[in-house]
Amino acid sequence: MATRPISADTATHPDERWSNPARGTIRFRTLISAPATPTDSIVCGVALMAPGETFALHSHPQPEVYFGLEGEGTVMIDGTPHRLAPGVALFIPGGAQHGVPVADQPLKWFYTFAADSFDDIRYSFPAEAPAEAKDQT
Repeated sequence: MATRPISADTATHPDERWSNPARGTIRFRTLISAPATPTDSIVCGVALMAPGETFALHSHPQPEVYFGLEGEGTVMIDGTPHRLAPGVALFIPGGAQHGVPVADQPLKWFYTFAADSFDDIRYSFPAEAPAEAKDQT
């Protein structure tokens, strides 16, 4: 789909949040994702957490990569804690249950998926009731 380079500036993208607070209080800014950008095969953005915010344990079929930008925190992946900090990359296999139980300090990371659109990522949050899990936004 994309036939030319594009540029996405986090300063021009608003914070997004899950509509269901059971998913956590994390904020994120999706930077590259069809149809908002003329791209395919990749989705990426920046996740942001303030002290005390959460990102509930969840999974999705696609693998994901986190790359630490600011702060330091713990990402749980299949029950094992992993340090996320500036310069640290975490590979999260597809289907792995992961999340950030609570941010102790401001935390910011870059995330990316091999998918055409953020809407293609089918999140599963075990803390949600089955009827609530159908709401993907």
